[in-house]
Amino acid sequence: MKNLTIIGILLLGISGLLFYLTTNLEVEEFTLSHFMGIMGGVGIGLIIGGIVGYVSKGSSIKAEQKRKEWQRLQQEKIEIERQAAELAQQNVNPNPNNSENSNL
Repeated sequence: MKNLTIIGILLLGISGLLFYLTTNLEVEEFTLSHFMGIMGGVGIGLIIGGIVGYVSKGSSIKAEQKRKEWQRLQQEKIEIERQAAELAQQNVNPNPNNSENSNL
């Protein structure tokens, strides 16, 4: 977002410079066509800003979803590893109560 602000300020400066160069550095020649050009530039800037904002928000939402999915998969992996360790522990040490009862 900071880069967009810097670019916007830079373009605004360039447009101001071009305006003064086309009017021979005199503001007295400000006509309706200049006003229409300014309003058109503002409109185009708003359209481009809206598109860039929409795209950046969409990509940030997708990145957040991927991050949440990754965390969920990590949690599932830890749970599965814990269950596998418990099953391995049970297979190594079969139920000791059953072995005592079989000797009777």
